[in-house]
Amino acid sequence: MQGISLDEHPDRAKAFIGLVPQEMNFNIFEKVINIVLDQAGYYGITRADALPHAERILKDLSLWEKRDEPAQNLSGGMKRRLLIARALVHQPRVPLLDEPTAGVDVELRRGMWDFLRALNASGTTIILTTHYLEEVEQLCSRVAIIHKGEIIKEGSVKELITGLNSVTLLVDTKDPVLLANMELLRGYPVTKVDDTTLEVKLEHGQSANDLFRKLSSIGIAVMNVRNSGSRLEEVFVKLVGKN
Repeated sequence: MQGISLDEHPDRAKAFIGLVPQEMNFNIFEKVINIVLDQAGYYGITRADALPHAERILKDLSLWEKRDEPAQNLSGGMKRRLLIARALVHQPRVPLLDEPTAGVDVELRRGMWDFLRALNASGTTIILTTHYLEEVEQLCSRVAIIHKGEIIKEGSVKELITGLNSVTLLVDTKDPVLLANMELLRGYPVTKVDDTTLEVKLEHGQSANDLFRKLSSIGIAVMNVRNSGSRLEEVFVKLVGKN
């Protein structure tokens, strides 16, 4: 870790790591600020030296106003953010986050994404373990898929998705799609989700542009196109199924 042998100097090497566990493991009766500052003390950082950085982190995570509250008074999402603040107070080079957004609402999750993006842009390498594959697509530059303790595939998100032989699209139409229109789309595996939504599976080599031209030629006006679920999730299911 950072050129320091974990075998020869374990304490020095571990100081470069910050761990955000999945489970809450702090004293719920302690004040928020004390939980963060006490963590800095484990790394030999005095409270006076740690306070400015702790204040900055807690403000970035919208927890500063709760600094004198016992942790038990925090919401579930705030407790998640407190875990992150505690792990970052000693300014680790490699924070390891285990399911950091598990159980939090959509707005809070996206706020945490923004925080993690900014942290990564500042030069910090982040290792993220998560089952939210949308989160992986949004945040990660490199991905490793682990199954039964072994890495079965790794690469960039783009590299992993490129290996798919098909893509499933949801197509929103301007007007209701009639049964007669469906008969004219036999060249593509099309399923009618509702009156104005089609699910189309494009196999490898089939062009989305050709599909849109076909829809236009039979009088179907396309209003919106989106992926059906996470494409990385398709990769995961495909790989894990093989193994």
